[in-house]
Amino acid sequence: MRRTMSSTYRIQLHSGFNFSDASAITDYLAALGISHFYASSYLQSAPGSTHGYDLVDFRAVNEELGDASAHEEFCKALGEHGLGQILDIVPNHMSLAQNNSYWLDVLENGHASLYIDYFDIDWQSGEERLRNKVLLPILENQYGVVLSSGSIKLARTEQRFEVAIGETRLPVSPASMRSFLAPAAQALRSETLAFVADSLGRLLPQPGDDVAALFRVRRDYKILLALFHKYLAEQSDAPRAVDDAIASINGDIDSLDSFLQQQHYRLAYWRSADQDLGYRRFFDVNSLIGVRVEREHVFLDTHGLILRWLSDGTLDGVRVDHIDGLRDPQLYLQRLRESAPDAWIVVEKILARNETLQETWPVNGTTGYDFLNLVNGLLISPEGLNALDSIYRDFIGERRDYAKLVHDKKIATTVESLGSDVNRLTSIFVQICEADRDHRDHTRAEIRHAIREVASCFSTYRSYVSPERNEISELDAAIIQTAINVAAEYRSDIDRGLFDFLGDVLLLRRTGELESEFVLRFQQFTSPVMAKGLEDTALYCYNRLVGLNEVGSNLSNPIVSVADFHRFNMHAQEHYPDGMVTLTTHDTKRGEDIRARLAVVSEVPQHFKAAVTRWFAMNSVYRVKNVPDPNTEYLYYQTLIGAWPVSTDRMIDYMRKATREAKEQTSWLRNNAEFEESLTNFIRKTLLNETFCVEVETFVAIVNEAARTNSLAQTLLKHTVPGVPDTYQGSELWDHRLVDPDNRTPVDFGTRRRLLKEIETMRVDQVMNRMEEGLPKLWTMYHSLRVRRTYPERFGVKSAYTPLLASGDKSDHVVAFMRGDRIVTVVPRLSHIAGGDWGDTTIKLPQGRWRNELGEVVVSGGSVRIGQLLSEFPVVLLTKEE
Repeated sequence: MRRTMSSTYRIQLHSGFNFSDASAITDYLAALGISHFYASSYLQSAPGSTHGYDLVDFRAVNEELGDASAHEEFCKALGEHGLGQILDIVPNHMSLAQNNSYWLDVLENGHASLYIDYFDIDWQSGEERLRNKVLLPILENQYGVVLSSGSIKLARTEQRFEVAIGETRLPVSPASMRSFLAPAAQALRSETLAFVADSLGRLLPQPGDDVAALFRVRRDYKILLALFHKYLAEQSDAPRAVDDAIASINGDIDSLDSFLQQQHYRLAYWRSADQDLGYRRFFDVNSLIGVRVEREHVFLDTHGLILRWLSDGTLDGVRVDHIDGLRDPQLYLQRLRESAPDAWIVVEKILARNETLQETWPVNGTTGYDFLNLVNGLLISPEGLNALDSIYRDFIGERRDYAKLVHDKKIATTVESLGSDVNRLTSIFVQICEADRDHRDHTRAEIRHAIREVASCFSTYRSYVSPERNEISELDAAIIQTAINVAAEYRSDIDRGLFDFLGDVLLLRRTGELESEFVLRFQQFTSPVMAKGLEDTALYCYNRLVGLNEVGSNLSNPIVSVADFHRFNMHAQEHYPDGMVTLTTHDTKRGEDIRARLAVVSEVPQHFKAAVTRWFAMNSVYRVKNVPDPNTEYLYYQTLIGAWPVSTDRMIDYMRKATREAKEQTSWLRNNAEFEESLTNFIRKTLLNETFCVEVETFVAIVNEAARTNSLAQTLLKHTVPGVPDTYQGSELWDHRLVDPDNRTPVDFGTRRRLLKEIETMRVDQVMNRMEEGLPKLWTMYHSLRVRRTYPERFGVKSAYTPLLASGDKSDHVVAFMRGDRIVTVVPRLSHIAGGDWGDTTIKLPQGRWRNELGEVVVSGGSVRIGQLLSEFPVVLLTKEE
């Protein structure tokens, strides 16, 4: 039976913060009131991994974090302090790093590999050159150029033969070994070595061979390899003869080329991946290959250790990474739930504003991006945001149509980084059309354009249609049909009949084996289109108010009313009362307190306009050839406001990443060195301008009181709404870190431990006097968690969420609700506009005596003035006395 879930604390484990380091903070987390240590993925990953998502072995813990005994000591430390453990798991993909034995086996043995069906590889490509081969786009230039340069060599170690390309080592196929063993045998006049060479040359498994045939190939290879090594050890002149044969191949470019053509992989220039890659990736990351976890034996093998930990109590739950990448998410989650019936399971699922989590999924909820964006929208002034529309337009000199921007960036993603995925889908749909006389004349180019367009017009990350179970929900049907209609409008030059035919297949009106394959692969495709086109591009281009530009955001309509907020939480209490709620994750675009500060900009739009207009003129002397452009400069000023005080190096690193992600002046693949150098110089010079820095600091001082109130409000809301509150490492104090890698910087747990000890005996006025240290935030979190532990039934799955509506002149600036019948949360919103005088604004409490757990105020039930409640601390957590 798992431990009671009341809160989680996310820790990013890596070589610089390993199991021993994690063990050392368990006492601090317990004292803070955390119930569960929430660990990033820590199964064996690629060397030097800082995040754990590049797994290479599901059967072992990451050796860079410590050995198995270090993991045991870590788990023991958790138990000693009463903490449970949640683990981030990665079912969708693996890394192609050189310590991935699964992958190396596939490269070496092709269709005879034990892991041939673990990876999502298209072995039957429509192109002859790629049939039964894996494209490896790892070369720094065209294949022929690299080969001619001598950078590719055949090499021998004590145990194996390899293709060496710089630091990269690739295995060679058994059959290809004949190329150098046969000449060596001839030189040695050795019948034994000739037998080994000829026998290896015949080890050519074919697609479709039964399991018995493949195991015979593996058996024969093992025996022949043992015989070869025995011969090599016994014949003193054999190693030199083999090395001479290898040297002969390396010395003749045609022989080396012929040898490489015999491999189960095809070496290629890295740029070819965008169009020719034959395996499914994680988004557009060539080094992360899709895993066929929908196959039961693959699921069992890749989850064996995790399921054992869930069974023996090492883990109480898991966070499932990138659920939308799976071929059949529901089947996967059902298997996981059946294998771990008591586990707490949350999925990393980005929900659109018009979308709810699939009701058929046996999970506790999402990882909380929906809540994050809900609070984000709650703290924004509608009138101020309208004003910022005009301010942004005037500053950059154009009106940016957000919907069109997103569409265009998604299209660009399908053309560029996801081109190979489009080609694979196109090949399938060409075959579908060819089998239908009414549609066989659609050209490959038309089909490719139509697929790109429909995928780019999806309003959600994906649909969840199941051809095998003949399942399609009303929501999915509506989303697909809308995407078809909008796509047809965008591309009126393409026959509408093709779009309708695509719709028939996606809506299961046209079925068959190829149709099912297309539907399933198309659904895996739309998620990376959304993620790369929207999250990783458009959100770095549309800079109206960048605090809103968050994973899962809806910039077309970001505003959340108090009524919207209550509706969301009542739905959460009814359907997912123990899902995760969070404000910051390792993937968020900026820290929660940056967003809280930037939200106040919507309350002072005219003051902001005056400031950025003045800064634009002031800093014109540092611009070179219009670098930075106005849109980039507008982002820069907002980032300074949100992250201030911030070092020059942090700003340079962030702006370089932001502009590369935007892909407007520079990008990761095509660095514009001149632009980046000019931008870097601009940042350095502006931050050396004392007048400018004083002005930024002055602006921050104007909004900071309301910003701190926002931070405390969202912190208290997170800890008291339905769900399990999650804290990202270090954000129990003010968190002004930017997107990764900035948010992965070391956390000073020594300072946090000291401050936590201090607040245990402090009064609220003493806490408020140390605002800059972040004590009010730590105080809010500490006491909120204490209340959750004291009254667990008021926050449980059977509790209630009851909105409490304020009345009076400033009622719209109050958010209040009751949990069960004994806990009340009251927080202000838009506090800069509201000002310090709450006038006649009141809230009605049930009868009884209510004490503020974050201060000393005690009030009686009935109509209570908001001004009285907020007189000593910016937010209120009331408990009803017995």
